[in-house]
Amino acid sequence: MPVSAPQTRAGRLREVLGQRVLVADGAMGTMLYAKRAFLHRCYDEMNLSLPAMVRDVHQEYVRAGAEILETNTFGANRKRLQPFGFAEKVRAINHAGVRIAREAARDQAFVAGAVGPLGARLEPLGQVSPEEARAVFREQIAALIEAGIDLLLLETFRDLNELNQAVCAAREISADELIVAVLVSIEDDARLENGASAAEFTRALDQMPVDIVGLNCSSGPRVMLDTIETMARHTNKLLCAMPNAGLPVSVDGRNVYLCSPEYMAEYARRFKQAGVKIVGGCCGTTPEHIQAIHAEIRRQAQGFDAPEHPHSVIVEEPLAPPQPPLQPQSQVMEPVPLAQKSALAARLSAGRFVALVEILPPRGADATQEIAAARQAKAAGFDAVNVPDGPRASARMSAQVACELIQQHAGIEAVLHFNCRDRNVLGLQSDLLGAHAAAVRNLLCITGDPPRMGMYPDATPVFDVDSIGLVRIAGQLNRGCDLGGHALGSQTSLLIGVAADPGALDLDRELRRFEAKAAAGAEFAITQPIFDLNLIEAFLKRAQQFRIPIVAGIWPLLSLGNAEFLVNELRVPVPAEFMERMRHANDGDSARAEGVAIARELIAQIRPMVAGVQLSSPSGHYQMAIAAAEAFTQAAEAVTQAIDPSD
Repeated sequence: MPVSAPQTRAGRLREVLGQRVLVADGAMGTMLYAKRAFLHRCYDEMNLSLPAMVRDVHQEYVRAGAEILETNTFGANRKRLQPFGFAEKVRAINHAGVRIAREAARDQAFVAGAVGPLGARLEPLGQVSPEEARAVFREQIAALIEAGIDLLLLETFRDLNELNQAVCAAREISADELIVAVLVSIEDDARLENGASAAEFTRALDQMPVDIVGLNCSSGPRVMLDTIETMARHTNKLLCAMPNAGLPVSVDGRNVYLCSPEYMAEYARRFKQAGVKIVGGCCGTTPEHIQAIHAEIRRQAQGFDAPEHPHSVIVEEPLAPPQPPLQPQSQVMEPVPLAQKSALAARLSAGRFVALVEILPPRGADATQEIAAARQAKAAGFDAVNVPDGPRASARMSAQVACELIQQHAGIEAVLHFNCRDRNVLGLQSDLLGAHAAAVRNLLCITGDPPRMGMYPDATPVFDVDSIGLVRIAGQLNRGCDLGGHALGSQTSLLIGVAADPGALDLDRELRRFEAKAAAGAEFAITQPIFDLNLIEAFLKRAQQFRIPIVAGIWPLLSLGNAEFLVNELRVPVPAEFMERMRHANDGDSARAEGVAIARELIAQIRPMVAGVQLSSPSGHYQMAIAAAEAFTQAAEAVTQAIDPSD
């Protein structure tokens, strides 16, 4: 009687994937940090120095229902280990990572060897050659295969050229036996950092000799689901989805990931319906998220629905260091009166209602679309265009240059977002002086999104000061002095604006910061998107003592998914009434029309309370600005009706 060969674990995994959806684990770094691992230590090396802590995380995920465990080796390549002094321990760290995961998994879960990007750019953007990249990947992947992984997981790649080198290295070692999964990380517009669309990068992934393709990290599950649905139309390979638990926000020095386990579980159900075969989590996800996802996947298999119980996940972050005090002033000049700084400043000074629209700077060097959108905004009656500075830590055209082009070619004033992330105090002062010289006089001073939120998470942030310190610097320049109090011989006339969040989780802290901004010299404020009038009323009542004109942010809802994204991933409160109205919109056109109707109602109701409104483009990307121009124009009718006839 013939005897069949015993089935390998990789073979068993292939069989299971052909039968049902598997649940992967969640974040490793989030959990290690929560267990008080130092933020700036090498987490991969903890496989050698603190294996019990790593094992504990794996075991928590197994108890939560994870059926695939990722090894703690995301950054265990020579390039990433070098700065920590562990470049010669690549093999040992990867071997230990597999051993620890296997001990926790036992027979209850498969073990995936996690491999992330090199942390250095490939030629021509960087100095790493394709051959060097492949060699570095080959070294790590060989160690993982030697240690006995069940599949290889190449994750969080943003550069397809780099990913291709990793895939080639894997196939050079294992030919076709090893199961290889490749996951890319997208931006909020569902594109890679080079602008490749979901259809384009999926076709590229489909040509690679891999078994599974998909997405991980990114900003949260909503955009990921839309992209997965697009990917399913362009590949027959198995799909995998591992989203972040939304984007983190800072509350008293702690990072709060806003997607609840139940919200993630709901999207797990949608991922399954879209054809995903592996669903798990990335940054911010915990065993609680995975437990909810596992329960939902099993409920779906049995035909049950999931309950809703809001919950948030908190990860502590060290408090930012105190900012240095300003040096004594000398030869201070009298600031230019508010009404003389700009046309926008004149309207605010006169107490006249203002209307702004947000247009993002272009991703490339061509601002034609943004200029066209600005012209439409002017024709619709808007007073100024608001231009963000590197939103979501993305690389775009200089916001200042975009403002200059809009003012020159569209004939409408611009409000320049100015952040502290990318410039030290010397650069901040130089660029502010340059903005004034280029006739860009309206500022919105913001701290800026950290690089880890964007497409270059390894970029070095500066943050010499925060938004409060930036207001002080701008105020000094308006008085003819630099930060150190040294006379410049001339002065700027910058209108200084700041941001405010009436829906902040910790409103007391938000108001303390708002007070500090006012004391530092802020002259107006723009709020985060407002849907709940009770929140803005409460905020305005407490903030009226600071005597700063406040412009309310208005976000015309694009769809139910857009509303769910705001509520669950950005924690912007949207009343149930509006959610229900968006839910009953039958198609895209009716949903957009309903979103505009809601925006009109909000503008009409909020008009007596505030100094103006700012309309943000749905989804926050400049590609949406032209498509949303009609919505801005329609919503502007309500603005026009709200403005006094004498205006």
